[in-house]
Amino acid sequence: MSAAPPWLAWERAHVWHPYSTLQDPPPVFAVESAAGVRLRLADGRELIDGMASWWSAIHGYNHPALNAAVEDQLGRMAHVMFGGLTHAPAARLAEILVEVTPAGLEHVFFADSGSVAVEVAIKMALQYRAARGEHGRRRLLTLRGGYHGDTFGAMAVCDPVTGMHGLFRGVLPEHVFVPRPEVRFGAPWDAADIEPLVAAVDAHGEELAAVILEPVVQGAGGMWFYHPEYLAAVRRVCDAAGLLLIADEIATGFGRSGALFACDHAGIAPDILCLGKGLTGGYMTLAATLTNAHVADTICGAEPGVFMHGPTFMANPLACAVARASIELLLADDWAAEVGRIERRLAAGLAPCRALPQVADVRVLGAIGVVELHQPVDMRVVPQAFVDRGVWVRPFGRLVYVMPPYVTDDADLDTLCSAIGAVVDGLPVP
Repeated sequence: MSAAPPWLAWERAHVWHPYSTLQDPPPVFAVESAAGVRLRLADGRELIDGMASWWSAIHGYNHPALNAAVEDQLGRMAHVMFGGLTHAPAARLAEILVEVTPAGLEHVFFADSGSVAVEVAIKMALQYRAARGEHGRRRLLTLRGGYHGDTFGAMAVCDPVTGMHGLFRGVLPEHVFVPRPEVRFGAPWDAADIEPLVAAVDAHGEELAAVILEPVVQGAGGMWFYHPEYLAAVRRVCDAAGLLLIADEIATGFGRSGALFACDHAGIAPDILCLGKGLTGGYMTLAATLTNAHVADTICGAEPGVFMHGPTFMANPLACAVARASIELLLADDWAAEVGRIERRLAAGLAPCRALPQVADVRVLGAIGVVELHQPVDMRVVPQAFVDRGVWVRPFGRLVYVMPPYVTDDADLDTLCSAIGAVVDGLPVP
């Protein structure tokens, strides 16, 4: 085993990692390269990646088609401002997004990251209300257990109690929260599940601009899979109350839940759709917010006559080129069959965890597998335990989960599942 790279100690002392500390930080593992579904560490070990770099690397790493798209675009231009200029990669990416997303989403706004896509969606909803003269409709309605990002607007619609942003309570705008849906994906539908949301709309409708939620799959807020009929019911409630529906598909877009978009499980289209993560196949940071003609025309038909947002790296040509290539690659492959295969393998491989006393629940949907524990894991110990078994799995809180690249084969899926079973079995019994 090779020695640690010389820069690692300096990095540990000076560089923050997500939700981490600079005072005796937990260990991190230096990656030298990545190919397929394997991360090669600087010490020579290889890990099967069960995280797809937080949902994004849907085709795995170092894919020749995506590499070629980046290399071709790099020879033309890496970046050019989008204010007053345009380019083919942005136009071609917007074209395919309009084609594959739920019907009616005709207009595309590019941004830098998923959190910013949510900010853009919220600003669209608020500017839509202002354009209609509805200046009192400034609040959003959303679900407990949700997670929408780390910027201020996005934090304000994350779960205020169990989420990660309670520290900022009193500073963030206060929105309206309703209980998360309780009817699981695949269980018999119970119409009573929508009643708290209906009651909240009745109570607050005159001050609400929109409903924002993660369709069918709540991600970082709890990895919860709920019944698609709930989403269909929300669409009906929004239509009846004149509310916009914002669907945050940053985590679920591009096949992760077993449908190309999670909204497809319910057969609905939102008024505003947020995309990110898998958009570029994990190659570069890029996000998109799509909306329908009614919202766009309303915003642009009133003072100031423009949508008030414009990132410096909006529609970065490199990112747009690789995103188009990633979507084309996804559509050319039988992605649904691959995600279905992963779902079946994860369901079988994680099922034995149900018998462990440390485990509260096991659930699988599409290429997402979740083992929910009774107690939070020790993040100074558990990631190392997975690395020692040759896999990369990074839990949070009480959730040990995987969302592997779609190219992960059965043998590697079995290794991931057996590693989860072994690590969880070694945890303290509550």
